[in-house]
Amino acid sequence: MERALVHDLPAVHALHLAELLKRWNLPQEALFHGLGLDREALADPAARMSLDVVERLVARARELTGGAPLGLYLGMQMRASGHGYVGFAAMTSATVREALDLAVRFAPTRTTAIQLRLVDEGSTAALVIDERADFGTARDVVISAIAIGLWQMACALTERELGGRLDFAFAEPPNWSFSTDMRQNVRFGQPCNRLVFEPSLLDLELAPADPAARRLALDQCETALSSLERAASSPYADRVLRLVARDDGIAAASIDDVAARLHVSARTLKRRLATEGKDYSTLLAEARRDKALLLLRTTDLPIEAVAERVGYSDVANFTRAFRRWTGTTPSAARRQATQR
Repeated sequence: MERALVHDLPAVHALHLAELLKRWNLPQEALFHGLGLDREALADPAARMSLDVVERLVARARELTGGAPLGLYLGMQMRASGHGYVGFAAMTSATVREALDLAVRFAPTRTTAIQLRLVDEGSTAALVIDERADFGTARDVVISAIAIGLWQMACALTERELGGRLDFAFAEPPNWSFSTDMRQNVRFGQPCNRLVFEPSLLDLELAPADPAARRLALDQCETALSSLERAASSPYADRVLRLVARDDGIAAASIDDVAARLHVSARTLKRRLATEGKDYSTLLAEARRDKALLLLRTTDLPIEAVAERVGYSDVANFTRAFRRWTGTTPSAARRQATQR
């Protein structure tokens, strides 16, 4: 049976948003202040961030920039090299069609929150961006950044202006500013999000690439896609553990909150955990223990910060729970780790 995915985005995009603040001479640290995010951890290529975190980051960035059109700017600075092996595979493609086919196939390895579709109707062609998750108040920023970024990358790969049109399914956000040419080629309030262009562009040839480099990129994409497919059919207990491990905000969440993130009801989650011989409270304690141990061993965060990251507002309560889990105190566990 296919299981619902927990939608997220690569955490490195938080750093891209922070980089954008330089336009307004704002310190990048201002974006992360009070959100419990670690810049070094965000730079990890494997790190992910939940859509809740994305929404909070976008809200903070809007506040700092006075409501600037963040999606427009993010899209304009996007580069294929910033999308891991998927971007690398696209860069080593022979034609635009081949690059887009790869993007469609392997986009889920970057995020399952959107789905790409290439539509060739003869007289027109379009790359459609289907939304598979609720981006909340960050919707216009995320979708416009993806659409404009894809267009920007296509122009860079072909080394020419491609023309065409951008359609967005949401209303025009406030404070958006366009050049006259771009204004004529962007429409809001449309039935779907898509990039519309001449079909002949699909046959444009890209710069010749090293076959070995292309094979390496494709192999890595295939491996990532296989891992994603295995995760989609993994036990619910594993999915809860992964969710808590990567999202600080969920560590203190109720089963209703976690179930919502897994796109099932709390009743369904309880039932499916029970069939796996697990219960939510035990699973949450296990996830908190593992996360606390990881933070104590790999970071210099104060004990108070570690406690907060695993869902405890009171250090004394965290210390008691940690002793119950491990038989020792957080401070002692950190000392033992540094002595190894």
